[in-house]
Amino acid sequence: MSRRRRTIFGIWYLPVATCIFILLASCQQEYLPKPLGYNRLILPEHEYINLPDTLPYTFEYSRHAVLLADTSRIRENFWIEIYYPELKSNVHITYKAVRNPKLLKEFLDDSYTLTAKHQIKAYAINEVITKTPSGKTAVIAELEGEVPSQFQFTITDSSRNFLRGALYFNTKVANDSLAPAIEYMKKDIMQMINTLQWKNQSN
Repeated sequence: MSRRRRTIFGIWYLPVATCIFILLASCQQEYLPKPLGYNRLILPEHEYINLPDTLPYTFEYSRHAVLLADTSRIRENFWIEIYYPELKSNVHITYKAVRNPKLLKEFLDDSYTLTAKHQIKAYAINEVITKTPSGKTAVIAELEGEVPSQFQFTITDSSRNFLRGALYFNTKVANDSLAPAIEYMKKDIMQMINTLQWKNQSN
C-alpha cells in the first residue's frame, strides 16, 4: 500500500513539479532587466540666424545652437564652435586666410589628412565636390560607421579664404541610434555652406 502511494504520488508529483518549474521560469523571464533604450529625440524646427559681424566670414546657423569661441590648444583667430546643447553636438569651424596657392594646397592636404584618419573605423567615406549658390567650391565628406565625426566639409574661393567644418557628438550612443540627429545636423550644416559669404569679397 505504501509502495502504491509512493508510486501514485510520484506520478502526480512529476507533472505538477514540472508545471511549477515552467511557471517560475516564465515569471523570472518577465523580470529580467532589459537593455536600456535611447530616449526618443525631439528635434526642433529648423530656424536660422546670422553670425555676428566680428568674423571675416558670415553664414546662417541654427537659432537653437550656441556660438562659442574655440578653446582648443591649437586654436587660431576666428575659429568657433557651434554647440547644440539639446543634442550634445557641435560643429567645429576653422578659418584660414589664403595668401598664396602653396598655402591653399597645404590647407586642403591637411583637411584631407584629418578626414582620412577616420578610415580605420569608417565603413565608407563619401566625398562630393559641389558649388554653392554664390559659386564657391565646397568639398563635402559623409562618413559612415562608428566614427567621431560623421560630416565634414571645406569651402574656399581659391584665392583669399579657406574654411573647414566638422560635426561631432559628445555622446557614447552608437551612430545608428543617432541617425535622426545626424540627418538633422546635416541640414543645418548645408544651410551654413549655402549661405556662406566672405567679408573681404563681394561674393
